[in-house]
Amino acid sequence: MAAYIKKGVEYVQQGCLDGITTCPISKAALNSAGYTFPGHTEMLAHLTETEDYAMMMAGNKLRVTLVTIHCPLSEVPAAMSTQRILRLIRMTHSALKVDFDIKNPRIAVAGLNPHGGENQLFGSEEYQAISPAVSLGSDEGIDVSGPYPPDTVFFKAARGDYDAVVCMYHDQGLIPFKLLHFNDGVNVTLGLPIVRTSVDHGTAYDIAGKGLASPDSLSEAVKLAAEISRNRKKHSARKDKRNG
Repeated sequence: MAAYIKKGVEYVQQGCLDGITTCPISKAALNSAGYTFPGHTEMLAHLTETEDYAMMMAGNKLRVTLVTIHCPLSEVPAAMSTQRILRLIRMTHSALKVDFDIKNPRIAVAGLNPHGGENQLFGSEEYQAISPAVSLGSDEGIDVSGPYPPDTVFFKAARGDYDAVVCMYHDQGLIPFKLLHFNDGVNVTLGLPIVRTSVDHGTAYDIAGKGLASPDSLSEAVKLAAEISRNRKKHSARKDKRNG
């Protein structure tokens, strides 16, 4: 399992492949083999010497990125620094422009608390961390707005008002995403120097060999990897033309 991952990265770095699409792996098996990575993403970041990376879940109706991922809910507020949120706003903006070839990306940022904090009546994280990050991103020329109440922002994004939603924690983004894209969602790793997409589900050993598994997420992941590769080449050619 680990050998295939390493070889895939090696082939992309050598120019033999344009990108890789990964199937789900057993994290327990990976650890049993002596690897301490919690999953694909961390291993790929290590192999490509990448320190700054993030996860985007992408579908044709909704895209979400996550400020915190596998973090206990009780620890989320402390992990939501202005700089961490701003970093993700920047990465999301860059991915939408380059990987998805969106000329003027529109990014919405979700609040943490009910009604976006209701002027700090239900929490102050919006005031202390999220709003400053949105302001800083806007000052940099990014079309970013919020924080918006979490119970409405995903509906607006799904109908086309925004190109992506920056979410504060795992389930905030994944519940609405999987409601819309349970069978065809794609996991995209932002920040890597190589193209990497993956399915949005686990190994599902409980249905292995029963003919019940859907190939849709894997099919969409392969298609998106090819699209991102084409868009990166297109963006690079435009950049070279401007610089030339």
